This record gives sequence, C-alpha cells and structure tokens, in this order.
Amino acid sequence: MTATTERPAAGRETWRRGRVVAAFAVLTALLLLAHPLVPNWAGNAGSLLETFLPWTGLLVVPLLVAALLRRSALALVALLLPALAWGASFGGRLFDKREPGGDLTIVSHNVNDENPDPAGTARALAAAGAQVIALEELKKSEVPKYEDALAAAYPYHSVQGTVGVWSTYPLRDTRPVAIMPWTRALQTTVDTPKGPVAVFVAHLPSVRVRLDAGFTANGRDAAMGLLADAVAAEAAPRTVLVGDFNGTADDRALAPITARLRAAQDAAGDGFGFSWPAALPLARIDQIFVGGVRPVAAWTLPATGSDHLPVAATVAF
Repeated sequence: MTATTERPAAGRETWRRGRVVAAFAVLTALLLLAHPLVPNWAGNAGSLLETFLPWTGLLVVPLLVAALLRRSALALVALLLPALAWGASFGGRLFDKREPGGDLTIVSHNVNDENPDPAGTARALAAAGAQVIALEELKKSEVPKYEDALAAAYPYHSVQGTVGVWSTYPLRDTRPVAIMPWTRALQTTVDTPKGPVAVFVAHLPSVRVRLDAGFTANGRDAAMGLLADAVAAEAAPRTVLVGDFNGTADDRALAPITARLRAAQDAAGDGFGFSWPAALPLARIDQIFVGGVRPVAAWTLPATGSDHLPVAATVAF
C-alpha cells in the first residue's frame, strides 16, 4: 500500500507564504507609529529618522513587489498596516490647504553665502509681494547688493550678523538673539496697520551625518533651546518665527518650538513643501512658525542662486 501526501489547498498556501515580507511590513508600520521611541543617544538616530520620516513610506514599494512575486495574501494584508500608518501621519499633507486672503505675507530664504547672484535673488523674492522678507546666511561683503535691490520696495530693514529682515512696514526694537557665539538670529517688531507682530529670524547650526559620530546635531539642539527660550519670553500676542532650522517639524529637536508655535506649511500648505536641497528637495528644513495668528497659505518659491528654496506663508490676524 503506497502512502500519499496531501498538498494544502492553493488558497491556504497563499496565506502561508511571505511571512518574512509580512514581518518587515509590520516593522515598517511600527517605525512610522513609534518613531519617538527610537533613541537619540546613539548618534542622534531618532532625529535623523524623523528628518526624513515621510520618505519611510517608500519602503512599502519593494515590500509590495516582494509580496506580489511571492503571491502572498498574508504579506499583502500586512502591507495595509504601514500604508494606513503613513496615511494617518502624512496623508493630510498631500492636499492643498491654502486659502485666499490674509493680512501679512512673509518670505524666508537661506540665500547661501556663495550665491552667485545676490541681486537677482533679492529681486526674485521681492516679486513674491511679501510684506516681510527674512534672509539667512548673509555674507557681509554681499549685504549691500541685497540692500540695493530691496531698497525701493522695502524701506525698513535691519541686518544682524548673518541674518536680516526687510519690511514694507516700520520695524522697532530690533536686536540680536544670542543662540551661538556669533550672531545668527534676530528679533524685531513689525508695526503692521492691524497691530504689531514679533518676528524672529534664525539660522541654526548645521548638521552632518558622519560614520564615526552619527547625526551631529548637538550644536543645533543647544541653539534650538536658546531660541525657544527667547520666543517664550516674548510677550507680544502675535509671533512669527522663520529661518533655516536644519531640521524638520517632525524632528523631536524642534519640540520646544512646535509645542508653542504652529508650522504654517502643515496647517495651510500645499504638499510637503520640501525646501532642501534646491536641486532635488528631500526635506523641509526652512520653516515658518506662527503663534497668535492663523496661517491661511504656505508654499515654496522657485529656486534662486541658493542651495535652498525660499519658503513663504500668509497669515490672518
């Protein structure tokens, strides 16, 4: 008598295949949902992950291909978990939330101290029609070129160290903010027809990814704390904080700011608004944060001679 072995039904087999792919799908979902648990003590790994967090959704693509090749129903169902996690976290940013109207438009731009065309960059920013323009990474020898190009439309301005602000409305009480040994932040009050607005302009220390040290963001994080203290000490009912933060609003390092102010792009933007690098934007490290006003629109402007894209926002009082 010959023994026979029954093969499992084809339907049941599709649920048994692809367990490894399914496991990676679950891990991807956990990464999206539990990223705050990724520790920073090992080379600031948590902050590095959060800098590019929206891009983790791309992990679903090779997993989907693997699931289809394996003909695995289990893996396909498991892939719903990271897809839903990504959608819950970032799906709202895919829609255009901009509205017409508003009372004040602000443009912020890291112009790059090696910008080959400062005057052209200034004219491009002025063409946006903003009432306030904030510039970061100003090179001292190039400041007169920005001043000349913006003088006609922006009669009020102040440059403090490597940051500056130009305005169609009067400025007062302008002063540097000590976040580093040299001046890379300022504070001023813009007297608009509808009332004063406290405006902060900042350029936080650069970050790097190094094999021996990981994500070198400690200097940035220390400056972030000092900047957050200065913003917290501001008594004005309306506050706008702009600049190059070398970090995204998803990065836990910006929590001292995001706990107090709203990111205009997240509240009223069109898409993710990635601003760096200009040639192929991967992250929004140039920010406009607001408090005491309502963001009605936020967007990026076309590339200039800088390695960053300019960012803009309109707010309503």
